Amino acid sequence: MDEVQQAMKEIAGEVLSTSKELDEKQVSAFVQALLGAKRVFAIGAGRSGLVVKAFAMRLMHLDIDTYVVGETITPSLREGDVLVAVSGSGETSLIVSAAKIAKKIGAKLVAVTSYPQSSLAKIADFTVTLPGRVKTESTTDFMKRELTGEHAPVAPLGTLFEVTSLVFLDAVISGLMAALGKKEEDLLARHATIE
Repeated sequence: MDEVQQAMKEIAGEVLSTSKELDEKQVSAFVQALLGAKRVFAIGAGRSGLVVKAFAMRLMHLDIDTYVVGETITPSLREGDVLVAVSGSGETSLIVSAAKIAKKIGAKLVAVTSYPQSSLAKIADFTVTLPGRVKTESTTDFMKRELTGEHAPVAPLGTLFEVTSLVFLDAVISGLMAALGKKEEDLLARHATIE
């Protein structure tokens, strides 16, 4: 039980730390891109794909024309649309390939990633950098890690990026609500009635 509580504290601490490190210009450019989009498309793979679906659902609740890439009802991307691509590494081949297609079509590309020098970020019109787990321990020697103060995060693999991106994207929704003058009742009116 102590491990679970400790992990929760560490993850919450990482999210709070990230909120303080966010680049206001990056966030503002992202919000403005969403506000100016004809339609918004979102893509992510694996657990980042689940985060993307939650974000797309909230955009739909805001009455923004939104689609998740890969769903059977997703229409073709067009010029004037915005593609939000979420990838911790910025190197996931599916995401980078989709981003390249979006650029050829003339859509705006927003990258949400931990790596501002990644393939995805390099081709994006706008990038939001969210720190995540950037490395594992450099040594498996426990005593050496203790003496040098090197500790692995308690959250495995991409968890810190995924949790942080979920919280960040929910916060973007709050920013969009304010910009659009929407209240929770407005979102509730578009919430699913058949579940």
